[in-house]
Parts: sequence; C-alpha cells; structure tokens
Amino acid sequence: MKKGINIWSFKDGAKIADCIQTAKKAGFDGIELSLNETGELSLAATDKEINEIKARLTDSELEIAGLATGLYWSYPMTSGDAAIREKAVDVGKKQLELAAALGVDTILVIPGAVGVDFIPGSEVTDYEHAYERALESISKLVPYAESAGVSIGIENVWNKFLLSPLELRTFIDAHQSSFVGSYFDVGNALQNGYPEQWIRILGHRIKKVHFKDYRRQAGGLHGFVDLLAGDVDYPAVMAALRAIDYNNYVTGEMIPPYTHHTEQIIFNTSRAMDAILGRQNN
Repeated sequence: MKKGINIWSFKDGAKIADCIQTAKKAGFDGIELSLNETGELSLAATDKEINEIKARLTDSELEIAGLATGLYWSYPMTSGDAAIREKAVDVGKKQLELAAALGVDTILVIPGAVGVDFIPGSEVTDYEHAYERALESISKLVPYAESAGVSIGIENVWNKFLLSPLELRTFIDAHQSSFVGSYFDVGNALQNGYPEQWIRILGHRIKKVHFKDYRRQAGGLHGFVDLLAGDVDYPAVMAALRAIDYNNYVTGEMIPPYTHHTEQIIFNTSRAMDAILGRQNN
C-alpha cells in the first residue's frame, strides 16, 4: 500500500506547491488534491495550470494519490432542486476530466445527503428520494468515468445516507460498472460501526482509503483525533485490507477542526501511518 496525505490536512490557504514540498519532506508517496470552486485547481482550471501541477509533482518525485472535492456539500446530488443536482453532475464531470489529465485513477464523490448536522441550514431530504436521486446522478457520470478510465469512489460520510456497508454495496452494484466503487473512510465508519467489517463486506469495490481516527465517547466532530489516538482498531483494519488484497493508496485526512493546522501535523501523521503500515521510520 502507498502512503498519501490529503491537501486539507495543511494550513488553510496553503499553496499546492508548498504542500507538495512538505508532503515529500514528511515521507509521503503521494498527495491527494482537491477540486475547488475558485482558486488553485478550480472548476475553471486551464491546461497550463494542470501541467504546472504535474511538473511540480514530477520534480518532487511525488505522486497524486487521488482527487477529492468539498463541492458536493454545496451541490448535493440528492437535492430537491434539479438545477443543483445537475450542477453536482457537472462537478463530477470536471473531476473526471481533471483526474484523467493528472493521471488519477479514482475521484472522491459524496453522493448527496439526507441531512447534515454540521452544516447549518442544510437541506433535509426524504431518504427514499435521496436514494433515487443519487442513483440517477451517479448513473449519469458512469459513461464519463468509463471513457476517462477513472473510477467514481463513493465516500461514506456523515450524511445520514448509505448508513451500512450492505447498503453501500447494493448502491455500488446497482450501477453494474467496475468504475463505480467505494472511497472508504476508516474514521467516518467508526461512529456507528466497525471499519474492518465494512472493508470485508465492500471487498474489491474499495478503490481508495482514507485514514482518520475517532473517539466514540467524545461524539460529534470533536471525536476526531490524531491517528492512533482514537478507537480505530488499526491492526484489524490492516488485516482486513490485506485480506481483500488492497494495494492502492491509504491517505491521511486530518481536516479542521480536528487539527491545529501546523506543519508538524503532517510529520506526525506520516509517522503514525508508518506505524500502522509497518514501515520503518526514515
């Protein structure tokens, strides 16, 4: 397995070039980038900007571990507004386009939400309607994913939706495409389940993996803590990943408010991941 770090783990506003340098210095194999509405790597990204990012990665001998985005929180695929759902599909198309250009094999997709407690005023959607709308939206992206050779990775998040590994497995299989799978987040699964069970049930459908840690007793977003400081049974997680022959990226995602956003968190996360993966520290 390869060791990656998500760009959200860095200080807010940090430039991609600086994040790449720090990730390399901290001993990561790759960095997971994010598609944004504006700024660096945005919906309006040009070929020149993409080539500059690729050149920086090449110069640093660092791979791109994945392509995420937070835009699906603003444009949920489950919205009752058809225009918002169409915008979400457009975001997915742009993600796939940029992923192909950057050489990424999987994009992270949040398939909408029934409700989101940590976003004030977010839309609450009937579960049955959410399921139907998410299925329809992802199905629109499948031909683009297959054409680009890039997989759609459905992330398990705190969206009150696709709440069990059995349900997520059914949702993925409904698309009958090897280009639809799971972007499995270990820490997110711990609130109401056991990550190692999710891994065994999802099996080969897992395209990418996020590493986070969580303390159940704390509850809510405050439960997220540094790797190896929470309740995730990482030996069991690693055994489950090896049992399904997973050999792609595991990516640390240390996002606010779970970290103080100092550069040290990048190095701490790298060392913790070395311990989890059984690597020797450099």
